[in-house]
Parts: sequence; C-alpha cells; structure tokens
Amino acid sequence: MAKITLGMWSTHGPILNTKPDEWLLRVPFDKRVSHWYKGEQYSYEEMLELRKDENLARAVSVEERTARHAQCQKGVKALADLWEQNKPDVAVIMGNDQRELIAESMQPVFAAHHGDTFWQKPLDEEREKSLSPGIKETEWAYRPDEDVIWPGLPDLAAHLFGCAADEGFDITAIKEWPETRPEHWHFGTPHAFAWIIRRIMRDNPVPILPVFTNTFHPPNQPTAKRCFEFGQFVGRAIESWDQDKTVAVFGSGGMSHFVINEELDHRVLDAIQSRDKDTLINVSQQELMQGTSELRNWISTAGIVFGTELSGDVIDYIPCYRTEAGTGTAQGFVCWK
Repeated sequence: MAKITLGMWSTHGPILNTKPDEWLLRVPFDKRVSHWYKGEQYSYEEMLELRKDENLARAVSVEERTARHAQCQKGVKALADLWEQNKPDVAVIMGNDQRELIAESMQPVFAAHHGDTFWQKPLDEEREKSLSPGIKETEWAYRPDEDVIWPGLPDLAAHLFGCAADEGFDITAIKEWPETRPEHWHFGTPHAFAWIIRRIMRDNPVPILPVFTNTFHPPNQPTAKRCFEFGQFVGRAIESWDQDKTVAVFGSGGMSHFVINEELDHRVLDAIQSRDKDTLINVSQQELMQGTSELRNWISTAGIVFGTELSGDVIDYIPCYRTEAGTGTAQGFVCWK
C-alpha cells in the first residue's frame, strides 16, 4: 500500500516572487476593491481608519519590506531543501483555480486531474500585455521559459474517483486543461500547482495528482468542516492505493490576503501544530473570503496529514504588508515528515 511520508503547506502568491519595490504595484488594486477582514467587508478608506492604531507605517517601509522579502526567500528555500532531502515517489497537491481555467458557467466544488500528463508554457505576447501591474512581474514563478509537460498520476486519480463513489464525495474529472479563449488572460497549469513545481520541486517534479477545491468563488465554496472531511477522505484513499509508493501532500495557497489577519493565520498555524481539528473545522465562511479562502487548501491538507504519524514544525510566518490599511499577503511555510 502507498504511504504518506511528507506533508507541506506553503503560500504561493506574487509577493514571494517579486522584489520589495514591486510589491507596491498592487496598491492601485488594493485601493479599488473592497476587502474582507474578520468576517466583514470594508472599503480601502474604511480599512485605513479601522487599522490606524496598529502603526503599520513601519511594516510597509522599504527597509521592512526588504527584510521580510529576504525572510520569505529563506522560507521557500527551506521547503525546497526539505523536499530534496525527503523526496517521495509521487505527490498530491491540494490547490484551487482563480478563473484561470474553470469558468463561472460550470464550477465544481471539488475536482481532480486524471490525465497522463499536464502542460505549461510561456504566455503569448497579447496575454502577457493584458496582465495587471504586479502580476506580470511574477509570472516567472509559474511559467518556464519553454513549453514543458509534467507527469500526471492517473492511477491514483482513478483510485480516488472509485473511493469517492463509495464515500459520498462528488469529484469532477478533468482529463486535460480546458481550452481558453484567445482573449482570456490565462492558459495551462493554474498557479496553485505550477508554483509548487517551479519553486519547491525546482522544476524537477515527481508524478503529481492536482486536486482542486473551489476556495474563491461563491456560491458553492465548501465549509472548513467539509474541507477537513475531504482531506480525511483523500488521506484514506491514498493509503488504500495498492501501490508501493511514498507520497507527499501539499496545501498550496493562503495565508490571509488581500488584507492580512495575523490572528486568523496564527489560529490556523497553531491548530495545525497541535493537531486541533475542532479549531480548523470552525473557521467561518466569512473569514475564508478573497485570497484568505485558500486556507481551505491548508485545512484539507491537515485533514490528510492528521491521520498519519507525521509531525513537524512551522518553518516561518511572515506578514508582508504593502499599505497602512493592512493590505498585502501573509506568508507561511510548514513541513511535517
């Protein structure tokens, strides 16, 4: 039977892949959109007022951004080094799609790729021109310079679908990445999966099963409890797979963004560290909004890993602020082995 030998949780967003001065390219976006924070929605101006007593000016200074950028790169390197030292036979990545491939017209709660391979390639010139500031600069972390084909894991996917039928989970089957219109900004592997391959596996992946959860988009986002239960199910499916393989599982995404909520991040990190299922399953839907919604991938991965004998530590947690309104992205790195 297969055995889970490695569990990793990691953020994957643009701040990890851009220079400290480039973080500010996203500030016009911050000022334009409304933000979810502690279960409520606010304008940028309201966030400035709400967080004025936190004295975030120091956190967004160029000196602090530079220091936190360096700290982030150490965290990425630590995970990548641990991957090389403990490299298993295959991997399962719990990730999500942000309208990269999955359209609003047909939006599954859970999905898995079951093709023999999946691909990635550079964006064409027109698509690259359409990217917003602060996004174009980070594409190198999600796309190689040349076309690549990465190995899938169809045998484990088939086993997962069979187990799902028995256990009451409905998982959409994705044989290959859907075609996107020429004017659409994205094609190929979604960033939640590509980042793990590019920066943690250092472009040398083992066969991978990409598993999708609709973290971002209403109306059918699963609850934290359902995500944890889904993770438990995926863990059982992996360990009942009749193959003599070692398996890594990844939770890709999070932590809190586009407004940073350090209290929530530490609540999740502490719950993972202490195997506290009850705290994880009671994170509310209103807390899991916008980018923070990707913590659903962390919660489902905890559901997988809590059922094993693995243990480990938080490598680092770095709240990377870009405005005094608290906007930015919190970065987190955890490894159990």
